Amino acid sequence: MSDYINVTEIFGENVFNDSVMQARLPKKVYRDLKQTIEEGKELTLEMADVIAHEMKEWAIEKGATHYTHWFQPLTGVTAEKHDAFITAPKPDGKVLMSFSGKELIKGEPDASSFPSGGLRATFEARGYTAWDCTSPAFVRQDAAGATLCIPTAFCSYTGEALDQKTPLLRSMQAINREALRLIRLFGNTTSKKVTPSVGAEQEYFLVDGEKFLQRKDLIYTGRTLFGAMPPKGQEMDDHYFGAIRQKVASYMKDVNEELWKMGVSAKTQHNEVAPAQHELAPIYAPANIAVDHNQIVMQTLKRIAKEHGLRCLLHEKPFAGVNGSGKHNNWSLVTDDGINLLDPGKTPHDNVQFLLVLSCIIKAVDRHADLLRESASDVGNDHRLGANEAPPAIISIYLGEQLEDVVNQLVSTGMADHSLKGGKLLTGVKTLPDLAKDATDRNRTSPFAFTGNKFEFRMVGSRDSVASPNVVLNTIVAEAFQEASDVLEKAEDFELAVHDLIKENCARHQRIIFNGNGYSEEWVKEAGRRGLPNIGCMVDAIPALVTDRSVQLFEKFKVFTRTELESRMEVKYETYSKAINIEARAMIDIASKQIIPAVIRYAQSLAESINAVRAACDADVSVQTGLLKETSRLLAETKKALEELKVRTDAASMMEEGADQAQYYHRQVCPAMEALRAPVDQLEMIVDKEMWPMPSYGDLLFEV
Repeated sequence: MSDYINVTEIFGENVFNDSVMQARLPKKVYRDLKQTIEEGKELTLEMADVIAHEMKEWAIEKGATHYTHWFQPLTGVTAEKHDAFITAPKPDGKVLMSFSGKELIKGEPDASSFPSGGLRATFEARGYTAWDCTSPAFVRQDAAGATLCIPTAFCSYTGEALDQKTPLLRSMQAINREALRLIRLFGNTTSKKVTPSVGAEQEYFLVDGEKFLQRKDLIYTGRTLFGAMPPKGQEMDDHYFGAIRQKVASYMKDVNEELWKMGVSAKTQHNEVAPAQHELAPIYAPANIAVDHNQIVMQTLKRIAKEHGLRCLLHEKPFAGVNGSGKHNNWSLVTDDGINLLDPGKTPHDNVQFLLVLSCIIKAVDRHADLLRESASDVGNDHRLGANEAPPAIISIYLGEQLEDVVNQLVSTGMADHSLKGGKLLTGVKTLPDLAKDATDRNRTSPFAFTGNKFEFRMVGSRDSVASPNVVLNTIVAEAFQEASDVLEKAEDFELAVHDLIKENCARHQRIIFNGNGYSEEWVKEAGRRGLPNIGCMVDAIPALVTDRSVQLFEKFKVFTRTELESRMEVKYETYSKAINIEARAMIDIASKQIIPAVIRYAQSLAESINAVRAACDADVSVQTGLLKETSRLLAETKKALEELKVRTDAASMMEEGADQAQYYHRQVCPAMEALRAPVDQLEMIVDKEMWPMPSYGDLLFEV
C-alpha cells in the first residue's frame, strides 16, 4: 500500500478558510465578512446567521456532529464545551440540525471556574466567548469523531479579558495603528494594514508510553523529579540533526498530515540536541492565527504520540542534565501588500525607514526588558534560562556584525555611509559551489536576535502560549512607533529629524545590544555594569506586570487595564505555587511509597547476602558491607530530606495565596526538593536495577 500524500490536496481541507467561504457564502455576505476580517467592519446578526448555516453544512459534510467555542483561558491550555447541532425533537420524534448566528458569535462558559485572579468570584459565574472571525474555524477529527472548532476570545460578564486571545487582538490593533502612522510619514499611501507575523518553533521530547506510565513524576508534573544521568547523554552531539529513527519518523508523518489538514503549515522537523528531543517549525502566520496554530500543534503532538505508543513531553525541563525545550518566537511586521518592515535590504545604511523601525525596537526592548522577560516566565522555564543551554535570563539584542556596525556609525558620527558585505564562502573543494555568505553570523546564546528579516525571541517556554510575548512585543513597539511619529509629524525638516531620531534611539539604548557569548560569566558582569536587569526566576519576574510604567503602557494602548494586569499577577503567583506544591507532594509520594521501600528491600538483600556468605565460609564480605553502609547512609539522608520537605511543603500550603507564598515555595520548598533528589539519584546508581521502582533516564531517552 502506498503512503503517498498529496499535500496540496489535503492542506486546509478541514479549515473553513477563504476559498471555502468564497465558494459557499453569498457574494455580499462574503464581501462583508472580508471587510469585517480586514477592516474591522461590524458583523450583523443577519450576516452571522448565513455564515453559521454554511459553516454548519460544511462541518456536517466533514462528519461533525458537534461544535465548540475553542478558547484559551489563563490555564496555559485551551478549553472547549461541545454542543450538538441537533434541535429539540419535533412531534414526530425527528430532530433537525441547526446552528444560528447567535450560537456562532457568542458562547457562555462558566467564568468562575477558570483562573481570574480575583476578577470573578465563585458565585459570579457568567462569562462570554466571542467569535474571532480573523482566525478560521476548523474541524478536528479524533476519537470523539469530528468537531467544529470555532476560535474565540473569552471575557467576563463585566468585560475584562480572561484569556490569552483578547489582549493579543488588542495589541495587534495598537501596532497596526501606530505602524501605519509611521510608514505614512515615509510616503506609503497604499498599505492598509500592518500585521505582526509570527512563526513559533516547537521543541518536544518523545518517550515510550509504557515507561511513561511507570513514572508518577512524569504523570503528575510532566518532568522527572528523580533520575541519575545515564553513561551517555548529549555530549557526542550525534542526535542533533541526526537521522530520524523510524518509529519517530512514522509519528512525525502522521503529525504533519493532521496539521496540514487543519491548515497548519508544518514545514521543518528534525532531531534536537538532547536524546529523544525533536523540533517542529511552521511557516509564519498572522500573530493570532500563529498562536492558535501553536496550540493545535501542541495538542496534535500529544494526541498522535499516544496513537503510536509514545508520550510527548512539552515540559521545559523533563530531564535534568540534558537540554530542555523552548519555543523560539520569530516576530516581524508585514503590510497587507507584502512589505516586511524588518527587511534591511542589501544596503541597510541607506534604508532609513528600516533603520527607524530597528531603532524603535531597540528602544522598546531596552525600556521594557523586564516586561519581555516576564512574558517568558514559567515554572519550568526557571530550569532553563541562564543554564548554558538556553538564552540567559538577561535580555539583550543581537544585531550581528553588519547592523551593529551601522549602529556604531550612527552613534559615533550621526551618519552611516556603508554596510558590511557578506562576500563568498570558499569551501576549497572544486566540485562544491562557492556560496554567497551572509553579512552576519548567528548567535544562539542571544535571547532576542535579529535573523535576517525578523527578530527571534528565544526565551519562551515549550509549554507556553506564544500569546503573552507577542502581546508585549506588539505593545512596546507600538509605543516606540507612537513616540517617533509624535516627533516626526511636527518636524520642519523630516529628513534631518528622522536621522536625529535614529541616532538618539541608538545612542540612548545601545546598552541593550550585545553580540558576544551570552552564556559567559563575563557577560553577566558586563550586563550588571550596563544596568540591565537580571531576573533569575518567575516569581521575581511577575512584579514587572504592575509597575507604574507597565500599567501606563498597557492602559494607553487599551491592551490591559490595571485591574486585568493585577489579576494576571495573582494568577501567575497562584500558578507557580500550585505547580511547585504538586511537584513537592509528588516527590514525597514517590519517595515514601516507592523509593524508600525499594532501597530497604535492597539493603535487606545485601544484609542477607552478607550473613549467608559468613555462614557458609570465612570469605571477604567487605564489598557487600561497604555497599550496605553506603546504602544505609544515603537512605538516612533521604529520610531526613523527605521529612524536611514535608515540613516546608505543609508550611507553604498553609500560607495565604499570593506573592509571599510563591516566594516561600521558591526560596524554601525548591531547595528542599533538590536536597531530597540528591541522595535518591545517588542511590539509583547503587541499587539493583531490577529493584529500582521506575524506568531510568537511559530507558526513557534511548529506547524509542
